[in-house]
Amino acid sequence: MGKTSTALTVLHDDRIKRRFGESRRFIRCDQFPASLPNFLRRLSTAIGAGVENPQDLTSLRSFLSSREIFIVLDNAESILDPRGMDAEELYAVVEELSQFDNICLCVTSRISVIPPACESLEIQTLSLEAARDAFYCICKRNERSEPVDGILEQLDFHPLSITLLATVGYHNKWSTDQLAEEWGKWGTGVLHTQHNKSLAATVELSLASPMFQELGSDARELLGVVAFFPQGVDENNLDWLFPTLHNSKSVLDTFCNLSLTYKSGGFVTMLAPLRDYLHPKDPMSSQLLCATKDRYLSLLSVPVNPGKPGFEEARWIVSEDVNVEHLLDVFASADAGSGDIWNACDGFVWHLVWHKPRLVVLGPKIENLPDNHPYKPQSLLLISMLLNSVGNYVESKRLLDHTLKLWREWGDEIRVAQTLTLLSDANKKLDLHEEGISQAKEASEVYERFCPSSGRGQPLLLLAQAYRGSNQLDAAQEAATQALDHSSGEGDQFQAANCHMLLGDISHSKGESKTAIDHFQTALGIGFRINSSDLQFWGHYALARMFVNVDRFSDACTLVEKSKSHAANNAYSLGRAMDLHAHILYGLGRSGEAKSEALRAAETFEKLGATWDLERCRVLLQFIEE
Repeated sequence: MGKTSTALTVLHDDRIKRRFGESRRFIRCDQFPASLPNFLRRLSTAIGAGVENPQDLTSLRSFLSSREIFIVLDNAESILDPRGMDAEELYAVVEELSQFDNICLCVTSRISVIPPACESLEIQTLSLEAARDAFYCICKRNERSEPVDGILEQLDFHPLSITLLATVGYHNKWSTDQLAEEWGKWGTGVLHTQHNKSLAATVELSLASPMFQELGSDARELLGVVAFFPQGVDENNLDWLFPTLHNSKSVLDTFCNLSLTYKSGGFVTMLAPLRDYLHPKDPMSSQLLCATKDRYLSLLSVPVNPGKPGFEEARWIVSEDVNVEHLLDVFASADAGSGDIWNACDGFVWHLVWHKPRLVVLGPKIENLPDNHPYKPQSLLLISMLLNSVGNYVESKRLLDHTLKLWREWGDEIRVAQTLTLLSDANKKLDLHEEGISQAKEASEVYERFCPSSGRGQPLLLLAQAYRGSNQLDAAQEAATQALDHSSGEGDQFQAANCHMLLGDISHSKGESKTAIDHFQTALGIGFRINSSDLQFWGHYALARMFVNVDRFSDACTLVEKSKSHAANNAYSLGRAMDLHAHILYGLGRSGEAKSEALRAAETFEKLGATWDLERCRVLLQFIEE
């Protein structure tokens, strides 16, 4: 990624010229057969030693020692590949060259096998500004274009790809709109200049090396799997992901040595242009990728509920969510009739609800399924729950209305009741309390009719919340107490904690502060006992909000900071905490800090579509401005 360009820039730098004068030599190691005699002959010619067929460095030593010399060995992987011809002897000669005090040796190589005396420098990707400069310098345009910025970002600001893209655009006299159109059609396939320079040729050169070829027939397919996943593959997961490949770690280490991949944050990954070129064009045809898909699907089939077995283990989704989302998106398109895929999509969304609430690309895909698709209503239901968990109540209600219609048409009473409970919650949060009360009552009646001994806690809790929203505190307290009795009797600790949270809120509204604190602390205790970061967050948040209402801002500040520590993987919860923190800072007279915190909260809510919270945040910002 720009090794030769960097070496040439150094070779012709004014300081290098002043120091080494005419004793600067550039040797392309891929232009002669990789053998010791060929290398020594080329070296002798390059430095002007006049020795025709040197057998080793001895006959060149006096000349090499006579002056300061700057030598570039470009594309040195062709002579340093440990699996190549004369590899050991060639390595020894290059190592000896690196030990001459008067020689400055610069080696560019795709592989990391270089003499230890050489300092290894990683060439980084470019900044956006540097990438723009490089592109427009080659393309010879003065105007700046957003589409070009987007392509540069998709190329991971990879120098070689940017050079090729600009060169292709220049040769073909494409406008920036034409360039964007061609990129949209062909991706990295467009990176092929009229002089047969291309990203494909560069990558294939690495794949043709003896070091890669020795890895065997599975190497290319494994490389394709790494390329398929946006995050790459987890280094700690290799034995589980690839149980049939007994040397997967060793193979992946070789990929890194060949500069095809790199390690980042515990993952073996690669730059976007290489991913685009190397990923399987037909995912269904890659046996290894399909086997990897099945491994992920087996994990997603495990039920996930707080306080129940498997909940802690499901936190793996926090680090792998981008990979899993891409996997499901691709295979749901390739095999839309697969029940396994849609069940896995449901499992993935459910994992996110509990461990990393965020928006997903699967939402529109699910909504676009025909209404008679057997998995649509359940998948819509789960997407609506995910939207609810990020504060996007308007969209959540819209999907739930559609889901309810489908379940009623299908005559599934229990599913109707389940959807009604979620609709009641969404309507309560949208201040549509009467509608929420009606839906919670209907759901409760269905559960009482079909499930008299279980499942009644949730609709009663949501009925209590709807009563609380319409300020019917006594009715809310009665329903919440009944919900607590049912939840405790059914062993649902998470729901019992939510009942305590609501009872605490009701008690606080009635002016019963001590009772409110007792309920909040009970909920917190359950949260710590079942290791629910969600309950730990809302427990601290509720206590902080209560102290804000009685102007105990310092105590509230301590509690809201604690709540933030439990919201690391939940952008919406963190936004709520920042919003509350802004109110606290405003109350403490620290308007500048309050504005900064409120702006961050508003940005979070806007990204998530949490319109109700965003509007409230904007009201606070207006107060601060005034």
